Amino acid sequence: MSLEFPNGAPLEPASNTSALSDLATRLDTVRVGVVEAARTAGREPADITTIVVTKFHPVSLLEELYALGVRNMGENRHQEAQSKAASLFDLDLVWHFVGQVQGKKARQVRAYANVIHSVDRESLVTALASEESTIDCFIQVNLTDDAARGGVPPTNLSALVDSALAAPGVRLLGLMAVAPLGEEPRRAFAHVRELSEQIRKQAPSATALSMGMSQDYAAAVLEGATHLRIGTAITGNRPVL
Repeated sequence: MSLEFPNGAPLEPASNTSALSDLATRLDTVRVGVVEAARTAGREPADITTIVVTKFHPVSLLEELYALGVRNMGENRHQEAQSKAASLFDLDLVWHFVGQVQGKKARQVRAYANVIHSVDRESLVTALASEESTIDCFIQVNLTDDAARGGVPPTNLSALVDSALAAPGVRLLGLMAVAPLGEEPRRAFAHVRELSEQIRKQAPSATALSMGMSQDYAAAVLEGATHLRIGTAITGNRPVL
């Protein structure tokens, strides 16, 4: 298709081409960063899944990411995630729900999400249980004293692991955490790794670690992260609503 009007004036999509180029550059930068961090840690880059978190971004951006080879998409808000999953149902995407899940919305989230990263209480495990299908889950650990940040306190982790293992249709992949503000990220991620090693006595297959975001993913890789949740470093700044 021509990129010019008959009179030679450039078409509006030229700016879209520039935006797509910027998106591809940011994506490549993160991909290189992940590879370098993995090599430093003596790990295989292929063992690390990068989830692109697309909160507040339009469906068109997800389509552009798909064209660039991205298959793992992350969302924080149920209504937005549900709408995007419905719009892109014909694409072979893996949907990761990374935000807090309301108990009354758990079944709805389960209907479109492939992975839920934020299981943090027994009542949510119960709400997600099913005899008909299986959902992959991470237990979120709260590394702060602020309950509003979500996650189970480390002291209650073992009991929640038992609940998840006993729930039909819930497959426990491992642990998820967010590095506390103001704390050295690698130290926080090392703590999560240690907790992961502890729960393997209960759940030998729960070896995955969902940790690391735009600003600290390299530190997470060094401490064994298997799933990175990266937003603005790839998508750019969120649209102003």
